[in-house]
Amino acid sequence: MVDVLGIFLGAVGPTVAIAAVGYALSAFRGVDPRPLNTVVVYVFAPALVFHSLAVSEFGAATLVRLAVAVVAFTLAMWVVAEGFGRAVGEREPLLSALVLVAIFSNAGNLGIPVSDFAFGPVGRQTAVVFLSVQSVLVYTVGVYAASRSGGDAGRSGVRRVFSLPLVYAVAAALAARALGVVPDPASASMEAVQLVGDASIPVMLLVLGIQLARTDTGAAVSESASATALRLGVAPVVAVGVAFAVGFQSPTVARVFVLEAAMPAAVTPVILVTEFAADARTGAVTVPEYVATCVLVTTLLGVPYLTALIAVLQSGAVV
Repeated sequence: MVDVLGIFLGAVGPTVAIAAVGYALSAFRGVDPRPLNTVVVYVFAPALVFHSLAVSEFGAATLVRLAVAVVAFTLAMWVVAEGFGRAVGEREPLLSALVLVAIFSNAGNLGIPVSDFAFGPVGRQTAVVFLSVQSVLVYTVGVYAASRSGGDAGRSGVRRVFSLPLVYAVAAALAARALGVVPDPASASMEAVQLVGDASIPVMLLVLGIQLARTDTGAAVSESASATALRLGVAPVVAVGVAFAVGFQSPTVARVFVLEAAMPAAVTPVILVTEFAADARTGAVTVPEYVATCVLVTTLLGVPYLTALIAVLQSGAVV
């Protein structure tokens, strides 16, 4: 029997440890997360996505199907989350924060190692592509949602998208693949890009810990139930529907796609709302506090939840 829970603890444990360092930095040194946010948004994340897309071993057809599936899932979840939020009376700034939590999963620092363990090399490659496409969406539609949450909706929010280098990193990686000019992964230049990109995950987790140290957790937890239900309850159902609609040729790719979509809330929206909506609040809770708490709650609940989901996916009962 596969010890899925043990692997989850191995993946979540380092994550919690790094976030705890950020928590301690904020609690004892009063560290401001904003400079770290800026480094992630403008340096680390573009390097991560460029390297992941450039060296992926999937063929063009699989990459296109995965990209279409991730975009379709994100848009479908946006419609569901926005509609649900308005139906239960959520208003800005928490409405856009709810959408951010619902549509973006922790496809990187949790998704990649878990998918690798559960489904082998195909799992890891699928997770990397999922993360790459989602990263583009995070820094496009995600930036728009974060800007809207901060009271800066419309054209000004969209314009910010094109000031972010990640969009151009994706274009450069795809162009390099199409032209056959991707540098050797073992070359000094690509190793440097990989090194910089790999730094994004721990820095994101440090920011998460710093933000949690500044959070009125009790107040924020009471506000997070709707987002948690959407992220852990509705997202996998939507992902299964998208997987069938797209028609993946590989059942393993389809299963990993569902697993990635069902991961706990992503850390990156904490970065975005701290960058674009740091002072927005509703009652005693700021938008960054709300999003950070949703990440914490869904991650803690995710250990038993994802263990059960992996068992179902590996059995072939769903896709």
